[in-house]
Order: sequence, then structure tokens, then C-alpha cells
Amino acid sequence: MKIYEAATAPNARRVRIFLHEKNITGIEFVQMDILRGDNLTEAFKQKNPLAKIPILELDDGTVISESVAICRYFEEINAEHPLMGSSPLEKAIIEQWQRRMELSLLMPTGMCFQHTSGYFKDRMNVVPGWGKECGENVKKFLVFLDQHLASSEYIAGDSFSIADITALISIDFNRVNNIRIADEQKNLKRWYAEVSSRPSAKA
Repeated sequence: MKIYEAATAPNARRVRIFLHEKNITGIEFVQMDILRGDNLTEAFKQKNPLAKIPILELDDGTVISESVAICRYFEEINAEHPLMGSSPLEKAIIEQWQRRMELSLLMPTGMCFQHTSGYFKDRMNVVPGWGKECGENVKKFLVFLDQHLASSEYIAGDSFSIADITALISIDFNRVNNIRIADEQKNLKRWYAEVSSRPSAKA
């Protein structure tokens, strides 16, 4: 199996952390240079027509794109150390919080970067005002998350899950947006110190 990725991208890191938590090894990682446009070549588009990374290429040539779908595949083939829940209720609660982290934290984080950094100005219509608005939405969501963590050890309850991974990669990537956890967000700081000290956070 091969994973095509850009190591600095948050979605690629999400997959690596997930694999580390599940003790899955033996996968070849192929690095792609996004700035150079490695993902925009016709050869790569044959693997993923949307030209996005990461993708997982199985030994039989099957390609799975979208980082959460890749994580789902590994969750299903390796039931140990579940990160997406075990019971129907656990699965639903974790999916609920995973979606919240995806839609209200990771997506605006990415939009803030894409529309304010100038990194993608040669391949998309950059709207700086929209990027700034997304950054403000991230800050508002961090306030909500801090309040939530006052009564929850992890994002989705008592156990570390993919929701924590998504939140972690989003908060870390926000350094490029100059957005950080505020000093008064004690609950969020407590959670961050715990999850970022896990060995998988360095994957």
C-alpha cells in the first residue's frame, strides 16, 4: 500500500496520527510537492480526478481519497484501538463531534490559509476578506470548544478519537494563520497539552 501525501498538510497528518494510534505500519509514503503542482499532473489525476491529497493506493490499484475515508478503511480492517467508536452510540457521538471539528474548525482553518497566505493565488480566486472572516470563525469556535471541554476529557467523551485528531491538526496548522489558543482557555489548554504529548502527535 502507498499513501501519496504532502507531509506538512493537516489532512495528511491526520492519517499519519490515525495510523500511529492503531499501530499500523509497513505503508510506503510518497511525498508530493503541492506548490510545484505534483498533484495537478495528468498522471496523478488518473488516481484522483479531483487532484487532492492524501490518497491511499491499495496493492490491487484501488485508490481511496479523502483523509477520513482513508481512516475509515484502516478502522475497518483493524478493529484494535478503535478511534471511531465501538457501539452504535459511540460511533454516532464520535461522528457528530468529528463533523463539528471538520466543518467548524478544520475547513475555516484551511479557507483562512488559502485566502490570506497567497500560497494558492496562481490556481484559485483568492478572496482575502473571506479568509479573514474564516479566521474569526475559528477563534469563535475555539471559545465554544473550551467551554465544551470543561465537562469532557476528550472531544467526544472519555476516550481519544478521530475527533481529537482533527481538532489537534487544525489547531496546530492555525499557527500559519497566527491563531492560537488564548491564555484564558484553560480547558482547551489542558486538552491540548494531553493530546499533543501522545507519541502519535509526532507522526
